[in-house]
Amino acid sequence: MRIALGADHRGHAAAEQTLKRLRQAGHEVDPLSELSGTPCDYPVPAWRVGRAVADGRADRGLLICGTGIGMCIAANKVRGVRAALAHDELTAEIARTHNDANVLCLSADLLGQRLIDQIVDTFLGAQFLDAHGPHGAGRHARRIEMIRAIEDGREPA
Repeated sequence: MRIALGADHRGHAAAEQTLKRLRQAGHEVDPLSELSGTPCDYPVPAWRVGRAVADGRADRGLLICGTGIGMCIAANKVRGVRAALAHDELTAEIARTHNDANVLCLSADLLGQRLIDQIVDTFLGAQFLDAHGPHGAGRHARRIEMIRAIEDGREPA
């Protein structure tokens, strides 16, 4: 899988470890920010990763900052990005299966590396349930289309 990875100064250590582990697992990982402790503004890596995903240069994006919140807000401003903040495996799985999230945002300050690894693996392994589920075929896909309408400035109903 092609993965765009970005981090700010608070997320750099977790991002470095994640980069190594994902490459060892056979993923093509492109670090789109300087993975160092040098202070930087989180919207820059969020935009870079968001653009890579939206343009099709990456299948998924991973963003790591102190809380994950700022990265998530900034990444979601990129048309075509559905970024989700996850603090556990369940929210990572639902972000993919129900919301077709294509960028995962994580907190370096609140999560240990072991949990980050588990959340990333869950996110990357989950598939969007576009036509499955007990509540009607295509309900999740219909909602993604509504999100696209909002991006286009249209009312989603």
